[in-house]
Amino acid sequence: MKLYYLIILFILLSITSVFVGVINVSPLDLFSLTEAQERVLIESRVPRVISIIIAGAAMSVCGLIMQQLTRNKFVSPTTAGTMDWARLGILISLIFFTNASPIVKMLVASTFALAGTFLFMKILDRIKHKGTIFIPLVGMMLGNVVGSITTFFALKYDLVQNMSSWLQGDFSLILRGRYELLYISIPLLLLAIVYANRFTVAGLGEDFSKNLGLKYKSVVQVGLVIVALMTSVVILTVGMIPFLGLIVPNIVSLYKGDNLKNSLAHTAFLGAVFVLFCDILGRIIIYPYELSIGVMVGVIGSAIFLYLLLRRKSSYA
Repeated sequence: MKLYYLIILFILLSITSVFVGVINVSPLDLFSLTEAQERVLIESRVPRVISIIIAGAAMSVCGLIMQQLTRNKFVSPTTAGTMDWARLGILISLIFFTNASPIVKMLVASTFALAGTFLFMKILDRIKHKGTIFIPLVGMMLGNVVGSITTFFALKYDLVQNMSSWLQGDFSLILRGRYELLYISIPLLLLAIVYANRFTVAGLGEDFSKNLGLKYKSVVQVGLVIVALMTSVVILTVGMIPFLGLIVPNIVSLYKGDNLKNSLAHTAFLGAVFVLFCDILGRIIIYPYELSIGVMVGVIGSAIFLYLLLRRKSSYA
């Protein structure tokens, strides 16, 4: 698939998303907007589209980096437990830093996400049988343990309702003034582009990377910091979006290969396109109500994930 096809689809879906909603605003109304329509566009629709684009691109790139560093196509922030650790960090910030700013909560969540991802990487180093399916299963088991701990303390401190908002992604509450934290992901995406070739070499293994003069551990640490920060920002702003970082990089690798420099732009745009499509579908499928992005991506993403599993299994048969 050519990149410009994705860009054209990205533009079309972005424009469509702006004009889909309960309050009727059509492209023709742009030349004679009422005060109510103008407020809807500025306060809700445009911030929502921007947050969808950034969140979709960020989580897809996170999955691509993790798959490259772990050399496993089924590792992502969802299957490695990174999201669960970030959610635990948010709970800790709610308990001990009640009046803290979103930046402080993001830093706490990022610290927990980074620590959890490092723990997952350390567990991988000690596992002798590194099967394609076995590694993400380990990550999911670790994530479930952390999720259970989070639920326990949320119940203890009566924060279950607060935590439920981060359990399932939702763009319906995105308004101007409540999504700007996502802009932190933009410089992190640029940093990922700068380190793209190094991540590709690091994905070949520690010994091979050192023979080429690459500081393997430093590159891995940079990659995990990028993943932890972007994951925390998205969860804190939008909530958990399952399977996104898993399926999008796998789809891109089918036609672009495993060179991260070549596939990074495709991954970012396809991630944004996929989330835009799921969000639009979620808004029209039971109109005038809407299904959350977590449900839509979870249903469609799980079907694609099963297809990828069966496809890989048949390729080994």
